[in-house]
Amino acid sequence: MSLKATKTMLAAYFQDAMPIMFLAGMFRTPAQNFHDTEEVEIDIERSGEDVATVITDITTGANLNNFDGFTNKTFKPPVYNEQAGINAFELLGREPGQNPFESTAFNAKAIMRAMRHFRKLEAKVRRAVELQASQVLQTGTLTLKDAKGADAYVLDYKPKATHFPTASTTWGQTGDSKIADLKALAEVLRSDGLSNPDRLVFGELAFSEFLKDEEVLTLLNNRRIELGAIAPETRGNGGTFQGFIWLGSYRFEMWTYNGRYKDPQTGASTRYWDTGKVGMQDSTARLDLSYGSIPYIQRPSRQLAGLPARITSTAAGFGMTTNNWVDESGSNLNVSAGTRPLCIPTAIDTFGCLDTGL
Repeated sequence: MSLKATKTMLAAYFQDAMPIMFLAGMFRTPAQNFHDTEEVEIDIERSGEDVATVITDITTGANLNNFDGFTNKTFKPPVYNEQAGINAFELLGREPGQNPFESTAFNAKAIMRAMRHFRKLEAKVRRAVELQASQVLQTGTLTLKDAKGADAYVLDYKPKATHFPTASTTWGQTGDSKIADLKALAEVLRSDGLSNPDRLVFGELAFSEFLKDEEVLTLLNNRRIELGAIAPETRGNGGTFQGFIWLGSYRFEMWTYNGRYKDPQTGASTRYWDTGKVGMQDSTARLDLSYGSIPYIQRPSRQLAGLPARITSTAAGFGMTTNNWVDESGSNLNVSAGTRPLCIPTAIDTFGCLDTGL
């Protein structure tokens, strides 16, 4: 019923919580990391820092070396598959932002709504990938839960326990040694990973306590020797770059991360990164993120044209299989989005995480 008052329909507002993939972005996704197989394999050949030794008698010949050994690791990725439905009678109603006196074809409205569903399903899957990355970088393991909260996928990458130490004295308490804790972890990673760690990812509480430390403040406040600087800036990847600091022989970028997701069981807003932990990494080391497709023998015959079948992007570091089908009555459209992602710490000796006790 039209009243005497005139009205203007403004653009609809969609409050979308865009998924942040700061941690997943640290994993590489070249074209070969997108696959249609059940498992993924990686051959790993390690070499140390051996040095040549002197031969005392040239007639005895050269020192013999053997470089034939390598190891093979096989992983079976977990499966994520999300679905949503649209009933034809829902399309009788007005879409967000649509003029109530404007008629729209059912198919066009179905495609518009399906694309909105795809975006929401994609966001859920992206957050699951970020959760994987957060677990790997903080623990070297994966424990993924199903919809009921049970452990449905467990994978231990067997990292060295020395890469995930706990501070001997909780940060912020008398006698703590923040710089010493980080330098000790850096030496362990340098010895095992054969490369210099150069990135720190702080939890909120850990960074707050770090900046209160007198020894840290002395380094940052030194005006003649540039041993560090705090100059926060957002770089668009979800993390906040806080500046840099030299700890002994190691120059570190300092980052903080406040990304969150809604816990499926409790509904609580939960941080990906533990507020009391400090991650340490070599930013150039190889970490892999692979994506397996969701297999279909044959696509449903009642698909709606105009909807995608697969989304793969090496630049965005994401791959997803999509599907849509209409039931026999023609009254219900179903859309699904799924993938089989796996965060693999290929260079597992190049990162670690300090639990500050906070």
